[in-house]
Amino acid sequence: MATLRRKLPPLTGLTTFEAVARLESFTKAADELGVTQAAVSRQIHLLEEALGFSLFNRLHRRVELTAKGRALSGATSTAFNLIAETVADITPSGTEGELTIAASVAFSHFWLMPRIASFSSAHPAIGLRIVSQDRAATLDGGDVDLAIRYGNGIWSDGRAEMLFADEIFPVCSPEYAQRLGQIKEPSDLLGHPMITSDTNDPSWTGWHEWLAAFAIQAPKRLPGLRCSFYTEAVYAALNGQGVALGWRRLVQSFLDRNALVRLTDSSIMTRNGYFLVVAPRRSRNDRLERFVEWIKADVGAEGVVGKAEAGQTQPANR
Repeated sequence: MATLRRKLPPLTGLTTFEAVARLESFTKAADELGVTQAAVSRQIHLLEEALGFSLFNRLHRRVELTAKGRALSGATSTAFNLIAETVADITPSGTEGELTIAASVAFSHFWLMPRIASFSSAHPAIGLRIVSQDRAATLDGGDVDLAIRYGNGIWSDGRAEMLFADEIFPVCSPEYAQRLGQIKEPSDLLGHPMITSDTNDPSWTGWHEWLAAFAIQAPKRLPGLRCSFYTEAVYAALNGQGVALGWRRLVQSFLDRNALVRLTDSSIMTRNGYFLVVAPRRSRNDRLERFVEWIKADVGAEGVVGKAEAGQTQPANR
């Protein structure tokens, strides 16, 4: 043990280094660790002195790992996560433990939360923490057990398993549909208020991409309400503000109770889909396995997303 201690740099310095490397910021690391930025800088300086080389390039308003810093970052992240997971596994508890599930705000709000009671009923000893944020939560920090992400399934921080693709079509409130009149073709929507939502995700389908799938060129600025989040767009449609794009898996409950109506049989299928993403080190977690089994069974019970009639459904242009 004495030999091992002599080989390792100070643990406080390694802990500080892991936070700075992960957050790419001395200031953010100081906030997370509950210390001053000066204390973080001091620990990194002492660690670099002990190692005999620089771990970061200090750039204007940011820091960047050196080649040796990147190597040490990978090792410390893996080691700390393994220690944290092992401690969690061997620590006695009155419950089976807590699972942290991360998903987008829309997926959590419209799909996950209405169903989560059935999991809790089947597994009352497993506590759940739902992290809803549109910025994808990373799995290499050790805080998140499972992420539900929309995309192509290629992520470096975890193993992805396809949950489902989706079907996208225009929706609005029944009262607004009466005012619109009959919509026979996608082009009939032009000129009517189209509710949009901002996103930085290039894989997300908006009105321009949806219309382009039917060879319709829409004006750069569409008439209608512009929202910051997809959840706001759906609620605006529910309140009769115009027409929104409905992702069937997310708005099905509103369609079932006639709070929203589908305006046309025309739709597009997503080329990307929703994936369950698990960090490799979490793959043998019994609590996580139970959640994955539950969500896959729920999706299976919901059925496969069907395409609209031939000639009316186009593949999403991604």
